[in-house]
Amino acid sequence: MIDKIYQKVAERDPNQPEFLQAVREVFDSLEVVMEKRPIYLKHKILERIAEPERVIIFRVPWMDDNGEIHVNRGFRIQMNSAIGPYKGGLRFHPSVNLGILKFLAFEQVFKNSLTTLPMGGGKGGSDFDPKGKSDNEVMRFCHSFMTELFRHVGPNTDVPAGDIGVGGREIGYLFGMYKKLRMEFTGVLTGKGINWGGSYVRPEATGYGQVYFAAEMLKTRGDTFEGKTCLVSGSGNVSQYCTEKVIQLGGKVVTVSDSNGYIYDEEGLDADKLKFIKDLKNVRRGRIKEYTGKYPNAVYTPVDPNLDYNPLWNHKADIALPCATQNEINGKDAQHLINNGVFCISEGANMPTTPDGVEIFLDAGILYGPGKAANAGGVSTSGLEMSQNSLRLNWSREEVDQRLHTIMKNIHKSCVQAAEAFGMAGNYVAGANIAGFLKVADAMIDQGVV
Repeated sequence: MIDKIYQKVAERDPNQPEFLQAVREVFDSLEVVMEKRPIYLKHKILERIAEPERVIIFRVPWMDDNGEIHVNRGFRIQMNSAIGPYKGGLRFHPSVNLGILKFLAFEQVFKNSLTTLPMGGGKGGSDFDPKGKSDNEVMRFCHSFMTELFRHVGPNTDVPAGDIGVGGREIGYLFGMYKKLRMEFTGVLTGKGINWGGSYVRPEATGYGQVYFAAEMLKTRGDTFEGKTCLVSGSGNVSQYCTEKVIQLGGKVVTVSDSNGYIYDEEGLDADKLKFIKDLKNVRRGRIKEYTGKYPNAVYTPVDPNLDYNPLWNHKADIALPCATQNEINGKDAQHLINNGVFCISEGANMPTTPDGVEIFLDAGILYGPGKAANAGGVSTSGLEMSQNSLRLNWSREEVDQRLHTIMKNIHKSCVQAAEAFGMAGNYVAGANIAGFLKVADAMIDQGVV
């Protein structure tokens, strides 16, 4: 039955491989759920949950510093609002298209459900590339983008956040235009500046949460991060704070990367090296290759398009923490990780492992935390920011971090319990999909056919 439902989805959206990959993974985990609880089939929950409630596509014209006009495409996918207002990031990157955003929005539904916070799932963005643009160009683009998006978002309707290419600068410009158009100061965006409605720990949350989830997995085997060698991909927000938390917990991070290549530092990153990377990527917006100029003992390896694997994942290590983008670990990479002694993987990126890679991890019996559970810290803290905005107050850094840590522990517990309840103990992929699905599906049944 599930295969037939999936086939209909595939026939409807044949040119959206990332979306279909995400749907297939979730549907495969739910086979046993449908057998035990056929009410979900009767109510056509799978068909409904795989179809967005609303898709918004619009043009975004803007002018560069030379007076030339450009036109990009803007999107907002409002996937599911059964348990709360749509919640999910905005991504500004040339790779953005409808299929990728539908995949991200679909994943967001289950991720948000796992947090236990009242948030539905959505995602949006544009094929605009902020790299190489001046602050004024980014501002003009963001203002143009929001002149359309403001009609479709609001604190009780849809609350976007940042994602790849959308950081504090972009959120500020987007919020400024929303405030002007609506003439109200509300918590419509998360990731705002601390001095105007933002939350402490929001920049750190995805990376911190990823490590907290990994720590919970390690705890099931009586282990910790202390003395562990870790491979980390990416060098943006998630990677930086994942690395920071690993260092705090006594682990050693030996790799970071960007789209051009990666560095391997056998000595491991420390606080000073991480500070250099933060300045390089966040302030100077440089390339990771520059790290070797400052620390010549590190080795830089550029991307080789002729390779069918990523050499970053082919180093001796204990733990892998992918923080870059979707499908960055394929089957060969997964096998390299296993062969090199990696026994714990916690995903900071969204769906960074291909299906054949996931199968290798599951067959090997290692600790494998999928993104929809392991990287839910970012949206969890966004939810906490929404709560603070509604209450018109700010919690301390320590209080927010404590709440985040508790949420990640509870997500881990939910995954373990759901997997055990349906006869798949130790399978965090199944556990995350089932636990996330049940809450949304039950809410959809309660609300009728809408």
